Amino acid sequence: MSDSGKPVYLVDPYCDPVVVRIDGRACFQNSAGLKDFIAEMIKQGKTRFVFDFQHCASMDSTFLGVLAGAALELRKAGGKLIMARVGQRNLELVRNLGLHHLLTVDTGGFAMNFTKCDQPLANPEGSELGNARLMLEAHENLVTADETNRSKFQDVLLFLKNRVGQK
Repeated sequence: MSDSGKPVYLVDPYCDPVVVRIDGRACFQNSAGLKDFIAEMIKQGKTRFVFDFQHCASMDSTFLGVLAGAALELRKAGGKLIMARVGQRNLELVRNLGLHHLLTVDTGGFAMNFTKCDQPLANPEGSELGNARLMLEAHENLVTADETNRSKFQDVLLFLKNRVGQK
Protein backbone atom coordinates (compact mmCIF):
# COMPACT_ATOMS: atom_id res chain seq x y z
CA MET A 1 0.00 0.00 0.00
CA SER A 2 1.25 3.46 -0.73
CA ASP A 3 2.29 5.84 2.04
CA SER A 4 -0.85 7.92 1.58
CA GLY A 5 -3.00 4.86 2.20
CA LYS A 6 -4.62 5.20 -1.21
CA PRO A 7 -4.74 2.24 -3.55
CA VAL A 8 -2.27 2.44 -6.35
CA TYR A 9 -1.43 0.80 -9.65
CA LEU A 10 2.26 0.48 -10.41
CA VAL A 11 3.15 -0.07 -14.04
CA ASP A 12 6.00 -0.96 -16.34
CA PRO A 13 4.78 0.26 -19.73
CA TYR A 14 8.11 -0.40 -21.46
CA CYS A 15 8.32 -4.16 -21.17
CA ASP A 16 6.54 -6.84 -23.15
CA PRO A 17 4.18 -7.80 -21.72
CA VAL A 18 3.09 -4.53 -20.11
CA VAL A 19 2.96 -5.11 -16.36
CA VAL A 20 0.46 -3.64 -13.90
CA ARG A 21 0.88 -4.34 -10.20
CA ILE A 22 -2.08 -3.68 -7.94
CA ASP A 23 -1.24 -2.48 -4.46
CA GLY A 24 -4.40 -2.11 -2.39
CA ARG A 25 -8.04 -2.03 -3.38
CA ALA A 26 -8.98 -2.06 -7.08
CA CYS A 27 -12.30 -0.25 -7.37
CA PHE A 28 -14.45 2.26 -9.25
CA GLN A 29 -12.68 5.13 -7.51
CA ASN A 30 -9.35 4.32 -9.15
CA SER A 31 -10.30 2.58 -12.39
CA ALA A 32 -10.51 5.59 -14.73
CA GLY A 33 -6.74 6.13 -14.84
CA LEU A 34 -6.19 2.42 -15.37
CA LYS A 35 -8.71 2.33 -18.22
CA ASP A 36 -6.97 5.31 -19.86
CA PHE A 37 -3.54 3.69 -19.42
CA ILE A 38 -4.65 0.42 -21.01
CA ALA A 39 -6.27 2.27 -23.92
CA GLU A 40 -3.07 4.25 -24.50
CA MET A 41 -0.92 1.10 -24.42
CA ILE A 42 -3.22 -0.64 -26.92
CA LYS A 43 -3.10 2.47 -29.12
CA GLN A 44 0.71 2.18 -29.03
CA GLY A 45 0.43 -1.41 -30.27
CA LYS A 46 0.87 -3.23 -26.97
CA THR A 47 -1.21 -6.42 -26.99
CA ARG A 48 0.10 -8.38 -24.02
CA PHE A 49 -0.60 -7.42 -20.40
CA VAL A 50 0.11 -9.06 -17.07
CA PHE A 51 -1.67 -7.86 -13.94
CA ASP A 52 -0.05 -8.83 -10.64
CA PHE A 53 -2.66 -9.39 -7.93
CA GLN A 54 -0.35 -10.51 -5.12
CA HIS A 55 -0.97 -7.30 -3.13
CA CYS A 56 -4.54 -6.67 -4.31
CA ALA A 57 -6.70 -6.38 -1.21
CA SER A 58 -10.03 -6.54 -3.06
CA MET A 59 -11.76 -5.78 -6.35
CA ASP A 60 -15.18 -4.43 -7.24
CA SER A 61 -17.33 -5.03 -10.30
CA THR A 62 -16.35 -1.76 -11.98
CA PHE A 63 -12.67 -2.68 -11.86
CA LEU A 64 -13.46 -6.17 -13.15
CA GLY A 65 -15.55 -4.63 -15.93
CA VAL A 66 -12.63 -2.42 -16.93
CA LEU A 67 -10.46 -5.55 -17.09
CA ALA A 68 -13.14 -7.36 -19.11
CA GLY A 69 -13.30 -4.46 -21.56
CA ALA A 70 -9.52 -4.49 -21.93
CA ALA A 71 -9.52 -8.25 -22.50
CA LEU A 72 -12.24 -7.91 -25.14
CA GLU A 73 -10.22 -5.23 -26.96
CA LEU A 74 -7.03 -7.25 -26.71
CA ARG A 75 -8.78 -10.34 -28.06
CA LYS A 76 -9.78 -8.36 -31.18
CA ALA A 77 -6.13 -7.38 -31.64
CA GLY A 78 -4.86 -10.93 -31.09
CA GLY A 79 -3.57 -10.01 -27.65
CA LYS A 80 -3.88 -11.40 -24.17
CA LEU A 81 -4.48 -10.32 -20.59
CA ILE A 82 -3.10 -12.44 -17.77
CA MET A 83 -4.13 -12.13 -14.13
CA ALA A 84 -1.13 -13.38 -12.13
CA ARG A 85 -0.84 -14.46 -8.50
CA VAL A 86 -4.58 -14.19 -7.89
CA GLY A 87 -5.62 -15.07 -4.34
CA GLN A 88 -8.53 -17.35 -3.54
CA ARG A 89 -11.04 -14.60 -2.67
CA ASN A 90 -10.33 -12.63 -5.84
CA LEU A 91 -10.36 -15.84 -7.88
CA GLU A 92 -13.90 -16.54 -6.66
CA LEU A 93 -15.01 -13.11 -7.89
CA VAL A 94 -13.41 -13.70 -11.30
CA ARG A 95 -15.06 -17.11 -11.64
CA ASN A 96 -18.48 -15.90 -10.40
CA LEU A 97 -18.49 -13.35 -13.22
CA GLY A 98 -17.25 -15.82 -15.82
CA LEU A 99 -14.13 -13.80 -16.56
CA HIS A 100 -11.88 -16.87 -16.36
CA HIS A 101 -13.23 -17.72 -19.83
CA LEU A 102 -12.03 -14.37 -21.19
CA LEU A 103 -8.75 -13.85 -19.31
CA THR A 104 -5.88 -16.13 -18.42
CA VAL A 105 -5.87 -16.59 -14.65
CA ASP A 106 -2.77 -17.81 -12.83
CA THR A 107 -3.20 -18.77 -9.19
CA GLY A 108 0.29 -20.11 -8.59
CA GLY A 109 3.74 -18.63 -8.59
CA PHE A 110 3.70 -16.84 -11.93
CA ALA A 111 7.27 -16.91 -13.27
CA MET A 112 7.93 -13.25 -13.88
CA ASN A 113 9.93 -10.52 -12.19
CA PHE A 114 7.63 -7.70 -11.07
CA THR A 115 10.33 -5.52 -9.42
CA LYS A 116 10.65 -3.10 -12.36
CA CYS A 117 6.96 -2.35 -12.11
CA ASP A 118 7.34 0.81 -10.07
CA GLN A 119 5.85 3.74 -11.99
CA PRO A 120 2.69 4.94 -10.18
CA LEU A 121 -0.30 5.45 -12.41
CA ALA A 122 -2.11 8.76 -12.08
CA ASN A 123 -5.79 8.61 -11.31
CA PRO A 124 -7.56 11.79 -12.37
CA GLU A 125 -10.56 13.03 -10.43
CA GLY A 126 -13.58 12.27 -12.55
CA SER A 127 -16.86 14.13 -12.67
CA GLU A 128 -19.94 12.45 -11.28
CA LEU A 129 -21.26 11.95 -14.81
CA GLY A 130 -17.89 10.67 -16.04
CA ASN A 131 -17.73 8.17 -13.18
CA ALA A 132 -21.27 6.99 -13.95
CA ARG A 133 -20.30 6.51 -17.61
CA LEU A 134 -17.22 4.52 -16.61
CA MET A 135 -19.28 2.32 -14.29
CA LEU A 136 -21.96 1.78 -16.96
CA GLU A 137 -19.40 0.79 -19.59
CA ALA A 138 -17.64 -1.52 -17.13
CA HIS A 139 -20.86 -3.32 -16.21
CA GLU A 140 -21.85 -3.61 -19.87
CA ASN A 141 -18.43 -5.22 -20.47
CA LEU A 142 -19.24 -7.79 -17.77
CA VAL A 143 -22.47 -8.66 -19.59
CA THR A 144 -20.62 -8.90 -22.91
CA ALA A 145 -18.07 -11.20 -21.28
CA ASP A 146 -20.77 -13.48 -19.81
CA GLU A 147 -24.48 -13.05 -20.52
CA THR A 148 -25.41 -14.54 -17.13
CA ASN A 149 -24.08 -11.32 -15.60
CA ARG A 150 -27.07 -9.42 -17.02
CA SER A 151 -29.35 -10.66 -14.24
CA LYS A 152 -26.70 -9.96 -11.60
CA PHE A 153 -26.31 -6.34 -12.67
CA GLN A 154 -29.70 -5.46 -14.18
CA ASP A 155 -30.56 -3.00 -11.41
CA VAL A 156 -27.10 -1.39 -11.54
CA LEU A 157 -27.32 -1.08 -15.33
CA LEU A 158 -30.77 0.49 -15.17
CA PHE A 159 -29.69 2.94 -12.47
CA LEU A 160 -26.53 3.94 -14.36
CA LYS A 161 -28.35 4.29 -17.69
CA ASN A 162 -30.82 6.63 -16.01
CA ARG A 163 -27.94 8.48 -14.39
CA VAL A 164 -26.15 9.17 -17.67
CA GLY A 165 -29.37 9.86 -19.57
CA GLN A 166 -29.39 6.82 -21.84
CA LYS A 167 -32.57 5.02 -22.78
